Amino acid sequence: MAAKWRELADKLAEEIRSGKYEPGRQLPHIRELVEKGAGSKSTVHAAYKALEAEGLVTSSRGHGTVVREQAPLKRLGIARYDKAKWRDGDEVAFIADRVASGRAYRRNEQTQTVSLVEAPALVAAAYGLPEGAEVYARARLVKEGEQPTHTLTSYYLPEHVEGTRLVDPTPGPAGRGGGFRVLYDAGYEIDHMKEQLFARVPTADEVKQLQLPPGEPVVELHRTAYTAEDLVVEFAIGVHAASRFAWEYDFKVPDSAADPKG
Repeated sequence: MAAKWRELADKLAEEIRSGKYEPGRQLPHIRELVEKGAGSKSTVHAAYKALEAEGLVTSSRGHGTVVREQAPLKRLGIARYDKAKWRDGDEVAFIADRVASGRAYRRNEQTQTVSLVEAPALVAAAYGLPEGAEVYARARLVKEGEQPTHTLTSYYLPEHVEGTRLVDPTPGPAGRGGGFRVLYDAGYEIDHMKEQLFARVPTADEVKQLQLPPGEPVVELHRTAYTAEDLVVEFAIGVHAASRFAWEYDFKVPDSAADPKG
């Protein structure tokens, strides 16, 4: 038989999912549930802590325990990179996600710092660089309103981006079409990409920077962008609050048997 706090947590979770408690609504104060016979103060407290760990509620001094927003952003896996968006228009990747999700955005919801750094091991491996080689790191923090959604740090070879808008730390994307348009104008057109995803526990700094509730994991993205000649022109590492995105991939299924190479 489950512990009483677990039974209460499951009951409240079901009420949240059924819509009895809508996003933004405050759950009853602990003493209210105690007075209604839901259990002791420690039982209700343990149930609320379990709901918080499961990402269903947030708890803060002065605001009580509030049901979390459960409508994540669509994070387009492939369509966000459509050349018509950034080469011919001005819909950079994070804006493409907002448009697909029917959500408002402001360009200054992306801020960044730019610095010349010694290439981390992952970056050096992606570019085939020797130990100690320098690269530009363009680190962005992206928010939806006041809430951070993810960080993304792109690494570039100096010879590809020196003197371009990609080394300008002004808030917002790097001009019309963003970074991919800058590379395109410099003669480095993105042709294909590789993305790798990893779910993990966040670091203490990530919890603070992304304003993560207890128990929230992150999804780490590694993105490598290539030209048609297989030249790497961007390697990026993103850290996404797991509950704030729904990853979506829509692609043609390969059939290598029908289209053999060589």
